[in-house]
Amino acid sequence: MSVITTDAPTAQLTRQDRCDRCGAQAYVRATLATAGGAELLFCGHHFRAHESKLLAAGAVVLDERHLIDA
Repeated sequence: MSVITTDAPTAQLTRQDRCDRCGAQAYVRATLATAGGAELLFCGHHFRAHESKLLAAGAVVLDERHLIDA
C-alpha cells in the first residue's frame, strides 16, 4: 500500500478543507473503502500520527503535503 500524490484539479484539497482532528488546513485525504468510501481529512501533523494505521486499513491517500510551504 502506498501514498498517492496527484495533481488532478478535481481531486485537490482547498483552503476550506479542514483537518477532522484539529480544524487546521487539510493537506491529506484518506478514503476508506472498508467504510463505504468514507473520507477523512488531515493536516500534516495528524496524518503522520495516523498514517501507518490508515495504510494498514487499505486507505487510498491523496497526499498534498508538498504544498504546505508553497
